[in-house]
Amino acid sequence: MKIALVRESRPGETRVGLTPDAVKTLVSDGWDVDVQRDAGLLAHYTNESYEAIGAHIVDDAVGRCHRSR
Repeated sequence: MKIALVRESRPGETRVGLTPDAVKTLVSDGWDVDVQRDAGLLAHYTNESYEAIGAHIVDDAVGRCHRSR
């Protein structure tokens, strides 16, 4: 199964849907997680912090999920 984490689009919004710790749990449970590039940046989570725990950094997280069906 695949999960997509997208970057917040509302101006001024600094939250992110999943922290790297939450993604780590999902990955360890067997989920394939795509994180849109810089999705966590405004919440002070780098792309590298997501990659280090097994997520894939992508430019279009939603598009990749739809294509994987």
